[in-house]
Amino acid sequence: MYFMVEYLPASRMQRTAGKVASAAIGFIDPEREYRAATEAYDLAPTAQNKLRLAKAALDKGQAADAVGHYRDALKGPLASDPELQFGLASALMAAGGPSAGRDALQALQTLRSTRDDYRNDEVAVLTARALAADRRNTEAREAFEAALSKYNTVEARASYVVWLAQQGDAAAAQRQWDELQQAARHWNSHARSVNREWMRQAGDAIRG
Repeated sequence: MYFMVEYLPASRMQRTAGKVASAAIGFIDPEREYRAATEAYDLAPTAQNKLRLAKAALDKGQAADAVGHYRDALKGPLASDPELQFGLASALMAAGGPSAGRDALQALQTLRSTRDDYRNDEVAVLTARALAADRRNTEAREAFEAALSKYNTVEARASYVVWLAQQGDAAAAQRQWDELQQAARHWNSHARSVNREWMRQAGDAIRG
């Protein structure tokens, strides 16, 4: 099956472009946004500033701190905000630990009960990863394949490559990687920039 790269919706494009811009700023000064977010929260400890601090901590690689910030923010007026639940699930997965998958799945379930149309493509991949972390391997495989069938994003396929390699299914991982590489030959510079990290993760998994 030839893997076609689909154009991203405008909202996803904006989010992705924002990640690229944030990464560029982080390369110049990885502490900048975290310092700014911390200062903003110290000056005005609002729920919105707590959310900003949680994001900054996660982007800085301080996943455990981000989990704490997200949990704190969920106690405030933004408790029903799907961005908080999505951020919490992402932070839990980044922090790891024996209950990371289960806790992330709980956050994602709450998110879907509040907003079942929120970042569906990303939620689908994060759900598959959380199932994998919870060692629910049959469900994880089904979730990865469903995400690919429905959304066919680079994130979904790259994440599937990583998981297949971790499972020791080298042949399946290689097939998915080959399709990613074939698609990448047709990308423009923007697509290559946006997808660079996913390709790096998948390539590292294939190389072991």
